[in-house]
Amino acid sequence: MGTRLRSVVSSKPKPLAPVGDIPFLELLVLQLRSQGIRRLVMCTGYQAEQVREEFADGRRWGVGIEYSNEPRPLGTAGAIKFAEQFLAEASDFLVMNGDSFLQFDFREFHRFHREHGGLASIAVRSVPDASRYGTVHLDRGNRVIRFSEKMGIQESGLINGGVYLFQRAILEHIPEGPASLEKDVLPGILENGAFALQQNGMFIDIGTPEDYARAQALFDSLSHAALLHPQAMPQAQQRP
Repeated sequence: MGTRLRSVVSSKPKPLAPVGDIPFLELLVLQLRSQGIRRLVMCTGYQAEQVREEFADGRRWGVGIEYSNEPRPLGTAGAIKFAEQFLAEASDFLVMNGDSFLQFDFREFHRFHREHGGLASIAVRSVPDASRYGTVHLDRGNRVIRFSEKMGIQESGLINGGVYLFQRAILEHIPEGPASLEKDVLPGILENGAFALQQNGMFIDIGTPEDYARAQALFDSLSHAALLHPQAMPQAQQRP
């Protein structure tokens, strides 16, 4: 709902907050298209009609877009479970937050996911101040061993970048109804295997007025990053 952004974006759902001359969510659509992904499902809820009006069937961007419209707020995991009908033919599927941008190489991420064979692969990013994000802790084999809640302490750490690759079997671990991916699902599947691949490219979310203003200032760089060919991206590190 973007309640923290109401002072600067009062009439739109957060993913449609304007950045430069386009909605923030358009950056993600452009990024996915540049990585060869053509079928998208948008999980919508708050002011869903605005999202559908903006993106329609996706033809304008050379992609196909379908909509999974939540009847009530279902949280980050509940939204995925509710969209299960769109995943009938998917053995693996990519999930992205709609209010953050992480520069990543999909082919490399998919290769990592297949090689490690976990239920989940998470794209993570090292940041100098992880106080408002919480952190992800890995062993030497890039396996996630635990998640730490945000502590408000200004120190560096690996954070969840809001980009995931899941095996279809993850749906068996998501309950019906409202649920949080970060709090209710991911901590419970560590024994089944969750792995993380570190990314070194641009990362930004627009959750606060300060970060939204930073996204505005970085619009040209974000647009370039969204369209950048993966081979030209910074080399991802597989260990922090």
